[in-house]
Amino acid sequence: MLTKKGKYGLKALVHLARLPAGQLAFVNDVATGNNIPKKFLDAILGELRNAGFVQSRKGKDGGYRLARPADEIKVGHVVRVLDGPLAPIPCASRTQYQRCEDCNEATCQVRHLMLEVRQAIAEVLDQRSLAEMRDISLDDLSVGIGDLPVAVKVQA
Repeated sequence: MLTKKGKYGLKALVHLARLPAGQLAFVNDVATGNNIPKKFLDAILGELRNAGFVQSRKGKDGGYRLARPADEIKVGHVVRVLDGPLAPIPCASRTQYQRCEDCNEATCQVRHLMLEVRQAIAEVLDQRSLAEMRDISLDDLSVGIGDLPVAVKVQA
């Protein structure tokens, strides 16, 4: 599951991706515009800076901007940096695998299903760029999950 940290980080990056190339955004503007607590956003942007997704400049004319073009930043990479592995359970993780002590991995149906879940999540997030995320329109296609409409971009 995506944590608030992951969600807020993606929202902040989309905000920065909407800016003209090279323009800086103040932390307060990003926080206010996306309903993110400023103190939490400061910490998230620090992690994103350390991971090479954003650049910052201090001072009166300071702020944040993307470190590289939005079409070069994959959503899966951002999520892994902020939230860790994509796998729902440790024994299904490729990057931080941990053996389960309570089952036989070769015959565990839960593990095998979670491997499929992890692969499906990775296929979506690793193929989508920040630019694609920024450009999603709610008009693209609406499908329902339960009673909630969800926007999905269909590619031809």
